[in-house]
Amino acid sequence: MKWIALETEQQLADIQQHPGYSIIFKHSTRCSISMMARRKFEMDWDRINEEIPLYFLDLLKFRNISAEIAERFHVHHESPQLLLIKEGECILDQSHGGISVDETLLMVQ
Repeated sequence: MKWIALETEQQLADIQQHPGYSIIFKHSTRCSISMMARRKFEMDWDRINEEIPLYFLDLLKFRNISAEIAERFHVHHESPQLLLIKEGECILDQSHGGISVDETLLMVQ
């Protein structure tokens, strides 16, 4: 599993232009629920195609990027939050205990 640090609005533009799927994982480094959701996701990650770019947003460092994500992809801000992007559109928005590799896989297949 290789996280790509999400730190710029240009990266968001790149995600919107990317053909195929991308995943954005928004994480609060001070939140135990966010930490547990991240660990659970990482444990099951090997079941997802490794060619899907996986972006990691440190919500505390990049609040402005989180706000831009909500605006660009028409989702409510939550943390932790996983967004599955396909062809520039958010097709799956999961948060907290609802973050699931199984549900993500159903959308990718």
